[in-house]
Amino acid sequence: MQLPKIKIGHLIPQFPIIQGGMAVRVSTAPLAAAVANAGGIGIIGATGMDPDELRMEIRQARQRSSGIIGVNIMFASRHFATLVRTALEEKIDVVFSGAGFSRDIFGWGREAGVPIVSIVSSGKLAAIAERHGAAAVVAEGTEAGGHLGTQRSICEILPEIRKRVKIPVIAAGGIVDGFGVARMLKLGADGVQMATRFVLSKECTVSEAFKEMYLRARSEDVILVESPVGMPGRALRNQFVEQLMQGSQPKPEKCSNCLKVCSGKYCIMDALENSRTGQVDKGLVFCGQNVAKIKDILPVKEIFRRILDEVASVE
Repeated sequence: MQLPKIKIGHLIPQFPIIQGGMAVRVSTAPLAAAVANAGGIGIIGATGMDPDELRMEIRQARQRSSGIIGVNIMFASRHFATLVRTALEEKIDVVFSGAGFSRDIFGWGREAGVPIVSIVSSGKLAAIAERHGAAAVVAEGTEAGGHLGTQRSICEILPEIRKRVKIPVIAAGGIVDGFGVARMLKLGADGVQMATRFVLSKECTVSEAFKEMYLRARSEDVILVESPVGMPGRALRNQFVEQLMQGSQPKPEKCSNCLKVCSGKYCIMDALENSRTGQVDKGLVFCGQNVAKIKDILPVKEIFRRILDEVASVE
């Protein structure tokens, strides 16, 4: 199989592979730049950063790559508008947004000449995004990691979304290799978004303990958890998750008002930051459903090479 070209607004990457923008400093400049250099679209996860930090990450990515660099910003973040405007001021190439739906963002994107991509989980929302001016949509199924907007499989929602819109459709959720990429393309996707696979890259800056949990993961270790954001999340079972299931998790000592809506049962930002920095038993380790299929840590360039070889081997 030959990989198609994808056009998102005026952007045409060498390969239709987008690295998922994982929040709270999992997707930072080194990873995004490496993916852009490999011919994909590298994404900085902006949620959890303040505007100055986001500016620094975008500028560092630019220093490392002349490829396509974007940001992912959760609508659920209280600082959503500020982060979007910061990225646009820094002349980011593309903005991805999910965990809720903003209508205002399309106007901001038009003013700045920056394409906006909505992350959706239904044909209805995809059509609304197209009507408001989305340059593309990410069709994200329940197999994805992090916060989930549906319990339906990507194999079910992708054809539905493909029928409803004319703009490019990017498949996401559980894609960890070239065979998964080929399967999504056969279902009608114009490209794919992959996050979990890129955590196990040399360029991802999360702690070694975080990566070790990925490497040791079994299929039965991947479970759904309740997030204070108001959406379920997919994560690896650990001590913190066990506490969540028993209702004995530590309560927040203070609140930074980072979310528009929060149950207050625990601090999602602290939980994600703990894992990123190596305190994996005190935090959430978000991951995709098929994390157990990944058994090695590779440079991004080698990950791309393997994906391309696997896609090429599919008839």
